[in-house]
Amino acid sequence: MRATFAKTLTEIAREDKRVLLLTADLGYMALEPFAEAFPEQFINVGVAEQNMVGIATGLADGGFIPFLYSIAPFASLRAYEFIRNGPVLHRLPVRIVGVGAGFEYGTAGPTHHGIDDAAALRPQPGLTIITPADALQMRSAMLATWDGDGPIYYRIGKEEKVVVPGLDGRFRLGRAETVREGNDLAFVVMGALAPEVCAAAEQLSERGISATVAVVSSFNPSPVEDLALLAQAHRLLVSVEAQHVDGALGSLVAETIAEAGTASKLVRIGVRRSPQGRSGSQRFYHALHDLSQTAIVERVLSLAAGEPV
Repeated sequence: MRATFAKTLTEIAREDKRVLLLTADLGYMALEPFAEAFPEQFINVGVAEQNMVGIATGLADGGFIPFLYSIAPFASLRAYEFIRNGPVLHRLPVRIVGVGAGFEYGTAGPTHHGIDDAAALRPQPGLTIITPADALQMRSAMLATWDGDGPIYYRIGKEEKVVVPGLDGRFRLGRAETVREGNDLAFVVMGALAPEVCAAAEQLSERGISATVAVVSSFNPSPVEDLALLAQAHRLLVSVEAQHVDGALGSLVAETIAEAGTASKLVRIGVRRSPQGRSGSQRFYHALHDLSQTAIVERVLSLAAGEPV
């Protein structure tokens, strides 16, 4: 998604000189199209994410629309207080771009994993969180939201080739996008795990289990009404996210079911263990945390067999 982000932002900047791009000394081999086209609108602040947010807060207060680029945990957690005290409290149009959602920086180790950024930022009122599932949806999301009111956190992946079947780039702020219809259960998935879930749903269909797949790509506003309808229509909901299970998508679905008063059962699939001193690829971590297509299928089959949640 990085290349699509840079290309889309470059197109936007051609139409609006208020758009700036700040980076914390990251984005090499990704941000060059913007930097070369608009050197006067590109700022490398160095390895200083907190300062970057502070600078952006002042720029936004002065009428600019700054986009801030860093690795997801650095963009969100290292600068958390600055995000809250600056763009959130002052309702300023700062756009924070956290790249490498989930385990995409797998071999760099747990300090570089984006598995708690959405959960940490979601409680901040007025901070919109956008988590595209593929590059096409990310482009649609940017074009729909870049000039909106208030701060935004774009939680994006690195991969350009990942495509979610049936999504076709659709994005509506505060809505879930259904890419597959089924009657037995509904998967609710966030981010780049959507293709894994779609593949799992296809495999389950061969076993006689029919599954809906709904992609959630924004919080604050969150697709509460869509999730409530899914809970009313399905006896089982399964949330899937490359994020700690507490605080982000799984928690949103649980809250929605509780407040809507439906009788649906919820199974949350996500990260449940702390780092254990091992490092590897994104695929390695998906297998380790039971986020792979195979693990998702096995989990649903065990539920269908009546095994404990």
